[in-house]
Amino acid sequence: MPIIVQKFGGTSVGDPGLIRNVARRVAKTREEGNQVVVVVSAMGHTTDRLVELARAVGDCTPEREMDMLLATGEQVTIALLAMTLKGMGYPTVSLTGAQAGIMTDNAYTRARIVSVDEKRIRRELEQGQIVVVAGFQGIDARGETTTLGRGGSDTTAVALAAALHAEVCEIYTDVDGVYTADPRLIPDALKLDRISYDEMLELASLGALVLQARSVEYARQYGVVIHVRSSFNENQGTLVKEVSGMEESRLLSGVAHDINVAKIGLFDVPDQPGVARHLFKALAAEEVDVDMIIQSWMRSGKNDIVFTVTRDDLPRALPVVKRVVAEIGAAGMDYNDHMAKVSIVGAGMVSSPGVAADMFEALSNENININMISTSEIKISCVIEEDEAIRAVKAIHARMIGR
Repeated sequence: MPIIVQKFGGTSVGDPGLIRNVARRVAKTREEGNQVVVVVSAMGHTTDRLVELARAVGDCTPEREMDMLLATGEQVTIALLAMTLKGMGYPTVSLTGAQAGIMTDNAYTRARIVSVDEKRIRRELEQGQIVVVAGFQGIDARGETTTLGRGGSDTTAVALAAALHAEVCEIYTDVDGVYTADPRLIPDALKLDRISYDEMLELASLGALVLQARSVEYARQYGVVIHVRSSFNENQGTLVKEVSGMEESRLLSGVAHDINVAKIGLFDVPDQPGVARHLFKALAAEEVDVDMIIQSWMRSGKNDIVFTVTRDDLPRALPVVKRVVAEIGAAGMDYNDHMAKVSIVGAGMVSSPGVAADMFEALSNENININMISTSEIKISCVIEEDEAIRAVKAIHARMIGR
């Protein structure tokens, strides 16, 4: 029997009625002759409420204890879904991340999966069980509970699909596929029938909320076909897979935006070997992810370095940057935590001159100033002021995709 992995996010399991809806969909997949592994997130806004509870008891929120707390959200969901399926007459077993064999590193709150021991899941499937697994969590080499960060249930599902050689990994969400822009912002955004791993990885890393970037990276590495679908209808969604000939069929795959952006600048940095290494090695030691980096033209033996991080990482980044400024003899630093990043992605950009000019013209026509620009073969990103992000997305989509 083929194995299907299905993942349902928090909006899909937000209350008992929705859980029953998920159970019916899982049962239908089982009745069609498949073995089914289901990965679920915490119900609705459970994770946010758990974070609020932690803050309510005091300022001390050690990352280990936060992982112990946050992992309980998914455990509630797996038990409720398993109960529902059993009540419908389907043999079902619920497993935590640890019981499902998901091994991670020891980076609390943002752990990475290092291996999956799928033997327990295979044994349960061979016994005729539907297996319901808690997403977003695993266990490290010391037996400690870890969580994978926001959106980590996507990665759990893809990792299990890879380990089990599943036919497909179905990711169910509140939209019925991948669109050329967020359909809640752009009503005439187009749904894509398919998208390549590389394009989806760029869109996910640039702010598209349909899939977690790490899950797409994992899928590309192991050749897992992802089917992004809606929990609320039977429509075909979007296939994320290795696709050839994309350049000929579509110039752009989408416009994405991210408002979780902060810009940090160092001024009059001595232009000498090792300075950039010193700065970014210090940031890496504090596990700060750096995105866009710009170094200006040298003048009088000095230049400026500007880079972006997430707002979430800003509290860790600022003390490091202030220390490095003093250590390297820079003139000073500043930051702005009200920035946004707007990006276009498309495999067809490789052989199509003028794409960047079209994007910049769309922003210029809206009187939107560009702070930073970053490019690759299949994407162009611009950092702009946060309050201009939505207007920028609408203008770019209308000019470059909606026409």
